[in-house]
Amino acid sequence: MAEAAELSRAGDEAHDTSGQRNHFAAFTKQEELDSYYDMLLIRRFEEKAGQMYGMGLIGGFCHLYIGQEAVVVGMKMATTPKDKVITGYRDHGHMLACGMDPKGVMAELTGRRGGYSRGKGGSMHMFSKEKNFYGGHGIVGAQVSLGTGLAFASKYDEDGTVAMAYFGDGAANQGQVYESFNMAELWKLPVIYVIENNRYAMGTSVTRSSAQTDFSKRGVSFAIPGIQVDGMDVRAVKAAGEEAAEHCRSGKGPIILEMQTYRYRGHSMSDPAKYRTREEVQKMRDQQDPIEQVRARLVKDHGTTEDDLKAVDAKIRAVVAEAADFAQSDPEPDPSELWTDITL
Repeated sequence: MAEAAELSRAGDEAHDTSGQRNHFAAFTKQEELDSYYDMLLIRRFEEKAGQMYGMGLIGGFCHLYIGQEAVVVGMKMATTPKDKVITGYRDHGHMLACGMDPKGVMAELTGRRGGYSRGKGGSMHMFSKEKNFYGGHGIVGAQVSLGTGLAFASKYDEDGTVAMAYFGDGAANQGQVYESFNMAELWKLPVIYVIENNRYAMGTSVTRSSAQTDFSKRGVSFAIPGIQVDGMDVRAVKAAGEEAAEHCRSGKGPIILEMQTYRYRGHSMSDPAKYRTREEVQKMRDQQDPIEQVRARLVKDHGTTEDDLKAVDAKIRAVVAEAADFAQSDPEPDPSELWTDITL
């Protein structure tokens, strides 16, 4: 019996390829500036979206990405524009990171004709074939199976692309996620499963809802490797993203990246977030904010001045203001749009 137990432990160790990485990509000044701009654009866009929702200009659901910006920006820096992206309903940041026009994204939030889904999709359902963004999806975990299908297409077409399927810690407990893991590993599909672990899912701490809180190990039973990543540091995300992309492109199959991140707002605009303290949120803002980390490095290591940074912020605020103006002045869809993009 002792020998059998020892063999079992050895087998577990052999298949447990999960582990935390403390690698940080070395950024040039331009890369720091680029990541600062991209993350701040997402932050300011989401702040404006929250403001417009409060004014009644945006209806339905609205899930903001404030605090998690380093995840999508770092992953886009690590991959190519041809790689495929799919995510859940907290999707505005992913769209902007993919290079989608802020005006089109904001106009979709307000249900206008110039929106990416012509005003019919709202916050959770936008797509851009041109930018290889295959949508935000409102059904929890549904995008994981679809993202696995995107990876199957990449392998079938032999085009060298990788699919990135983003989902949260709550969706990680869905059954279809594990069916997708099994299929992806069996067929060695080039998919990066990016688990954005913001610790609270829809409002319940992972320690209360998940038996295995190390989400990088969720693929162990399928022999899928996983990496825990500091999702609040864009350099760590880029380094892990590059490693994951190389893993997929070399034909080794899927990989899991657990991004340990944190959202500052509630699950959605209607969530008062009473399941955590204000002190906890403020501590994260003060000590681990992804944008402030880059800002500090620019000032300390690259001689960037406060005036330089204020100019970047002013430029971004102008872009967001233009998007907000467009989203309020653009016409609503013609009623005939009710009959387009549907299957009878």
